[in-house]
Amino acid sequence: MRIQIINGPNINLLGKREPGIYGAESFESYLEKLRMAYPGLEIGYYQSNVEGQMIDKIHEVGFEDVGIILNAGAYTHTSIALQDAIRAVTAPVVEVHISNVHKREEFRHHSMISCACVGVICGFGLDSYRLALEALLQLRQS
Repeated sequence: MRIQIINGPNINLLGKREPGIYGAESFESYLEKLRMAYPGLEIGYYQSNVEGQMIDKIHEVGFEDVGIILNAGAYTHTSIALQDAIRAVTAPVVEVHISNVHKREEFRHHSMISCACVGVICGFGLDSYRLALEALLQLRQS
């Protein structure tokens, strides 16, 4: 069973970028812990700062994987193209955010992709990814 994590712009800077908001741990370090906690699950990982590359990855895995965990970063608030890509594939997608976007700037309160996702998890730090993974596993059992 495979779940794909796709991270968008600036997520490659976790641990360095605004640690007061995003924490001090790198995503690679967190991913290692997540994979150790779910040894029977193949957890793929992809990060890009380029919207089109993220869309290509959704197309590539969205018909084969059990689910996609997507942190689209700033593209969350602007990308109809990502929304269309999510709608085009058969794999369920869970939108995640490390911070609680609703406690931040007004422009972060609206997501262009939420309407195409099965759910949204935000505000639990990097644990948002584990919660999304659990949601996808529950969805698979339903």
